[in-house]
Amino acid sequence: MNNFSEKCALCPRLCKVDRAAGQKGFCGGGNLVKVARASLHFWEEPCISGESGSGTVFFSGCTMRCVFCQNKEISRGDAGKEITVERLAEIYMELAEKGANNINLVTPMHYAPQITAALDAARNRGLSLPTVWNTGGWERRESVAAVRDYADIWLTDFKYFDSSLGENFSKAPDYFSVAAAALEQMIKQTGEPVFDENGIMKRGVIVRHLMLPGHLDDTKNVLRFLHENYGDSIWISIMNQYTPLCSDERFPELSRTVSDEEYNEAIDFACDIGIENAFVQEGGTVGESFIPPFDLSGV
Repeated sequence: MNNFSEKCALCPRLCKVDRAAGQKGFCGGGNLVKVARASLHFWEEPCISGESGSGTVFFSGCTMRCVFCQNKEISRGDAGKEITVERLAEIYMELAEKGANNINLVTPMHYAPQITAALDAARNRGLSLPTVWNTGGWERRESVAAVRDYADIWLTDFKYFDSSLGENFSKAPDYFSVAAAALEQMIKQTGEPVFDENGIMKRGVIVRHLMLPGHLDDTKNVLRFLHENYGDSIWISIMNQYTPLCSDERFPELSRTVSDEEYNEAIDFACDIGIENAFVQEGGTVGESFIPPFDLSGV
């Protein structure tokens, strides 16, 4: 695992900055890990949150720049507190003591060296919960492989099929090719989904796709790609919770929510092509009230 003793190459941007010397990359991350919230979270997929909640750690910074980001407060690296590896290990243990089903690492890869070091320390103290790597999907295949022994579950986005959308909306013109390679690696190293007697996932891959208003065709292409290549070896979460927070006038279609008609057509399409392992969302998922407060709780 890259420990910042060399130039940083954790994400596809390959900034090559010297984070050990205090330099910060495109993601905003430096040498110390920055965390904005650590708490039990009950709004993930049912097999992740369950009734006990998912032990979620929200990391500050991000390698993408999604114009519609709901977590902009932390994705730009503004909110959060820098902590030591030792404190991060303590946070994992505290979440386990609260009854968490898992340790859920949100936007983790740009802090992979610190995260894995903290997991080593926590495991030495008895931590045995599965670890969820909750990612935007645009990851280097090599970085995914490097955390093989630390990632039991991948809860990964697959945002776009059309490269132009990746470029326009996330400053990631190669989103599809990079995310596809990363996903292949995730599935290779986790294998078939495994659940316990209560339906809580212990190992496997869940692929999230957030529908965007006006881009139903891209959603269909993503769903077709996922199903044709991976079938029932993954679960697909088809999300309608897009909240219109984009203020970029270049993309007027992003100023509204996903319509019921768009979402229902996407679900019908998924059924028509044979997708069975899927999560769908009902009404009431849109709104800023569903964005957690990044108030340093649990940090």
